[in-house]
Amino acid sequence: MSTSIGTPADPTSSYRAIENLIARYAELVDDGDFAGLGTLLAEATFTGTGESVSGREAIEKMFKDTLIVYADGTPRTHHVTTNVAIEVDEQASTAVSRSYVTVFQALPDLPLQPIAAGRYHDRFECRDERWRFVERRVRINLIGDVSHHAHQAAARR
Repeated sequence: MSTSIGTPADPTSSYRAIENLIARYAELVDDGDFAGLGTLLAEATFTGTGESVSGREAIEKMFKDTLIVYADGTPRTHHVTTNVAIEVDEQASTAVSRSYVTVFQALPDLPLQPIAAGRYHDRFECRDERWRFVERRVRINLIGDVSHHAHQAAARR
C-alpha cells in the first residue's frame, strides 16, 4: 500500500490526487485498516482529541487504542467527507484543505445514526511527484452516542 498518490504537473490532477488521499483516509478508518492509516499518514502529524502523534507506528497505535473494532474487523462506521475545499500552491508543491466529516455507525443493537460531525484541516506536500499528508487536524463539534465507537466513551457507559 502506498503512502501517497502520484500526480502529473497538471493542477487538476493535483486536486484529484488530494481528494483521493482524503477519500482513502475515510476508507481505511471504516475498514478498520489501522496499519494502512499508519502508512497513509506516515509522514504526517495527526491531531484529534488527544495529543498530536506523528509517524506510522504511533498513528497506527493511536487508532488501535482509540477505536472499538467488531467481529467483522471494522468499527462499523461510515465516514462521509463533504464541503471539501482545496488550495494548491503548485510552485511550492504544497496544498491545504478543509472539509466537513460526518461519522455514521450501525450495529445489531444500534440503529444507523450519526455519531459525530466536525471538520478536517489538512496540509499536503508533493515530493517525488507524489502528494502526501503532512498534517491532519480533526475537530469534532457535534458528538452523539460514541459509546460503541471509542474505548474511552465505552468505559464511561
